[in-house]
Amino acid sequence: MPTQPDIEAVAEEVFTALADPSRRRILAALAAGGPATATDLASRLPITRQAIAKHLALLAEAGLVAAERGERRRVRYRLRSAPMQVAQQFLAAMARDWDQQLEALKDHLNAVSSARPTRRKESS
Repeated sequence: MPTQPDIEAVAEEVFTALADPSRRRILAALAAGGPATATDLASRLPITRQAIAKHLALLAEAGLVAAERGERRRVRYRLRSAPMQVAQQFLAAMARDWDQQLEALKDHLNAVSSARPTRRKESS
């Protein structure tokens, strides 16, 4: 299990990679169709092969895809789930922190509300 700074660094790379809609489309295409080359992806997506190659390089830097050399210098890219799982752990920890803070706020507000004397409405 990566340490907390490592988790944050991996999560940051994943979130940066996922911020671009073209990269999300590429990941979705790989998830749906399995490993593919940049040329294969260009035939399925409204993105040029050159742009896909650049996006794949960024996705590989984030660890979200792995390049596999094949026959005739063809490079196939496949999804890697480990960085996504680290990002999910980061979000789950952040959600727990928020849940704890919101629960403490709720308890405080309930305590303040219960401690206030209630005012009676006077009849006219």
